[in-house]
Amino acid sequence: MLELSFDDPERLVTVTHALSTRSRVDILRLLNTRNLNIIEIADKLKLPVSTVASNIKVLEAAGLIHTELLPASRGAMKVCSRNYDDVHIALNAKKTTGGGAEYVYEMEMPVGHYSDCEVSPTCGMANSEGLIIKEDEPASFYHPKHVNAQLIWLRRGFLEYLMPMDLPAGAQIQSLELSMEMCSEAPNYDQDWPSNISVWVNGTEIGMWTSPGDFGDRRGRLNPNWWWDGSTQYGFLKSWRVDHEKTTLDMEKVSETTLKDLQLEGNPKLRLRIGIRPDAVHQGGLNLFGRQFGDYDQHIMMKVRYTLAQEDEVLA
Repeated sequence: MLELSFDDPERLVTVTHALSTRSRVDILRLLNTRNLNIIEIADKLKLPVSTVASNIKVLEAAGLIHTELLPASRGAMKVCSRNYDDVHIALNAKKTTGGGAEYVYEMEMPVGHYSDCEVSPTCGMANSEGLIIKEDEPASFYHPKHVNAQLIWLRRGFLEYLMPMDLPAGAQIQSLELSMEMCSEAPNYDQDWPSNISVWVNGTEIGMWTSPGDFGDRRGRLNPNWWWDGSTQYGFLKSWRVDHEKTTLDMEKVSETTLKDLQLEGNPKLRLRIGIRPDAVHQGGLNLFGRQFGDYDQHIMMKVRYTLAQEDEVLA
């Protein structure tokens, strides 16, 4: 989801301008189900190719679509894909039941910056230039160059990250959101390869997602040219949210875990673990994608929504 607000007026103006014409909205609608090149879009919308190309540039500048030059029978063609399924625009400060304004603290953690791990083959990691370590050697996961990883895979075990919680004094946390692109880990790839992938915060499991497979039927939108066609290509962007009542995964309730269970307030860091439980029914492994692999231009994203105790007291 793309979130816009007055906190970033330039981005707000850029995106709303990109959405201000029917032709650009129609282009996004076409990209809802599959990727298309400019000629295909022009043909479906009955528009000149030059008109579509100029509108594509506006949508690309706004970050709403991603374009990639791919070989064609004559030269190359620009293939377009959509970056977001939802756009949320906040036009005023959010209010809580207590009356105070709600603020957002964001942190993006590169997938290679884990602080602890436990892995079993098949395992490895790569970045835009090539493999970082030799495949299927778990001891190599402790080499310092792991911080450069943009894609990490493992069959069993976990990756653990220490996320800074640089909140102001008096912050009262209202929700915690975590999102990342992931899928199962099979030899090469296998669309039908389920894996029970769990997420823990400060030692408490907040929920489990069953990835249906390891996806390689098409190239990931962001994958570097050197990456093999017969390997894992992309995952699903999964979003967990914990509040005072429950935990949701992609807006569906997955557990009774609440913020109180996580002991976040007053803690300068959050310990995030992503992995497969030893007793999981489907031991199908994990692929974790960074900015330079897969379909989504992000690492691990954390959002903490909070209010300030001082403001609540003043407004009371």
